Amino acid sequence: MNALASDGRRRWRGRAAWRRGRAAWISAAVLVAVYAGSSLADYGKRTDVLGYVDELVAQHGFDRAALLSWFEAAERQERILEAIARPAERVKSWGEYRAIFLTSRRIEQGVEFWRQHESTLARATDEYRVAPEVVVAILGVETSYGRITGSFRVLDALVTLGFDYPPRAPFFRSELTQFFLLTREEDRSPLDFSGSYAGAMGYGQFIPSSYRAYAVDFDGDGRRDIWKSVDDAVGSVANYFRRHGWRGDGPVAVPVAVEGDGADIAANEGLAPNYDVGELRRLGVQVDALADDALTDDTKAALFRMEGSDGTEYWLGLHDFYVITRYNRSAMYALAVLQLSQELRRRMGPEASAPAAVRGPADVPGASAWAAGR
Repeated sequence: MNALASDGRRRWRGRAAWRRGRAAWISAAVLVAVYAGSSLADYGKRTDVLGYVDELVAQHGFDRAALLSWFEAAERQERILEAIARPAERVKSWGEYRAIFLTSRRIEQGVEFWRQHESTLARATDEYRVAPEVVVAILGVETSYGRITGSFRVLDALVTLGFDYPPRAPFFRSELTQFFLLTREEDRSPLDFSGSYAGAMGYGQFIPSSYRAYAVDFDGDGRRDIWKSVDDAVGSVANYFRRHGWRGDGPVAVPVAVEGDGADIAANEGLAPNYDVGELRRLGVQVDALADDALTDDTKAALFRMEGSDGTEYWLGLHDFYVITRYNRSAMYALAVLQLSQELRRRMGPEASAPAAVRGPADVPGASAWAAGR
């Protein structure tokens, strides 16, 4: 989520270091296989798994015996298959989804987290130009500020989904490859890692590919530890947003009214801001006068229709809203993060941590209109 050059040096640490670490890795794998027991899924003998192992050996130089031992240790988790079939973003309305994350408790815990780690957040803001409330809100939505990081073994999650969940098997199998590379780079056993049912890890719930690409050593101790180091977690989330194009110079999303039914053809068409605001206006979208000055006719936006607790809501998602959806590809997720961030900023005050150049969301009239009952 930069420091890619130094990250690259840490990843391989030289062939000699890998050879030294491999012996311990293989030994641990053998011990796991000995104690695995017959209750585990028989992944180590499945032809699709064996073919995948052949690919890892050929493409990345892994030890075959070690890989087979890890697969023999991996457990198929029915709870994971059940959970991925009913994510909250698909089965809940916006009103129900919002109620999960915009609670007094989560807001209070966010303010407490911000105050406790304000110097780290300020440093991340200076380096990555991402407003602190956005970073804190991500951590709040993902793990309640590190309180709930997941109890599944990452190996079990990725093997279960990579080989027993056909709808997204290629994706999770790719993440499993990234996970094996990650554990080799970090000189750790694949059984050392726990996370969500989808294999996401740490404070910010990075999947393995995101960890390898965006995690940073923000506390300077030589490791990228997004599980125990708040500094690394904060820096990694901020780096993720910067690398995905966060601007922080205007509204993220604004509530709008819709006249007639012409705009519905553009609603919920996709997450990317592919419409001109002027085109949406011609379809019947009416932007609040206070926010109108920030949106020219050629401003790019996406239109979202959501069922809130008080009826249908329409929102324009702008560039930075789309950036939030790169973290989790759901408009409801992005709006929950945005609204939590706005409430945290309101509670902390405009001067907390962030220089004016990155205070965009809270400074733009209309962006916080939801708080007034929209």
